[in-house]
Amino acid sequence: MRTDRQDPTRSVDVFLGKGGVGKTTCAAATALQFADARETTLVLSTDPTPSLSHIFDLTGRQHAREVQPGLVLTELGVEQVRAMWDARFGREVYAVFSAFVDIDYATFVDFMTSVLPGLNEEFMVDHVRQLAAEARYQHVVWDTAPLGQTLALLATPALLARHLRLAPRVYSHLRTSGAHRESVMQVLRRWESLAQECLAFLRREVRFSLVTIAETLAVRQLDDVLAELSRYGLSVQRVIVNNVVTDPDSAFLRRKADQQQPHLTLLRARFSDRPVLEIPWYPQEVRGVARLRELGRHLHPMPQPVMS
Repeated sequence: MRTDRQDPTRSVDVFLGKGGVGKTTCAAATALQFADARETTLVLSTDPTPSLSHIFDLTGRQHAREVQPGLVLTELGVEQVRAMWDARFGREVYAVFSAFVDIDYATFVDFMTSVLPGLNEEFMVDHVRQLAAEARYQHVVWDTAPLGQTLALLATPALLARHLRLAPRVYSHLRTSGAHRESVMQVLRRWESLAQECLAFLRREVRFSLVTIAETLAVRQLDDVLAELSRYGLSVQRVIVNNVVTDPDSAFLRRKADQQQPHLTLLRARFSDRPVLEIPWYPQEVRGVARLRELGRHLHPMPQPVMS
């Protein structure tokens, strides 16, 4: 069953943002809001140093843990993702690269899933796509790293295929090892097809929330993120500005609020065609279900009644 973006009870939400802007907290609060509405939800993190469990006041890395009725939390570490990637298409990718480089399979897997940036997330796009198709959950909320490297890697098989087509004499007789003896081009076509399916999934069925803060460096970094998304036909559905000073009751906070205003004005103007949610700067750390629910009310405000 395909996730239908027109159906509000079926969604895949991805939270993007540079480190330290609060995207994990926003992802957790959003997932809790869905679960409180009695809609089954999976909140997923692929961060090598995950913090979702800490935000829910849990100890240790969690896997398929029901943290609230209808809300399942999963944190996938490098080793788990490596095993899943290996089982899913590690051999096929190895078949391509081993035609050019003399490398054993174990070393190749270690390199691809640990050294090559973004490959874990590339695989996770396919994993999340399968979760949406299975429809075990009404909502999947994915807290991920910036997708720039991931998107570039999704384009890798098409790039390699173009290169091989331009040099048929050199590569036409390359063959993979293994029982089926497929040509490199056959494997590449299958890998390219999978990458195209993943990109189509991101374009059609995923809602992107971009999380930032009202500071110079964070706002400037948005250009790179937006340009990378646009390059692959992706767009942001809403912008979340975290840690906004809303009640400056001291000299320090008034100065902080004054510094934030030009950035807030710029963000409102730049994203006037989509929601820009300004989340207040809380005096305490947002952790635990009660505080996540408070944050959720700002992330998903109730519509105001129309006055007659």
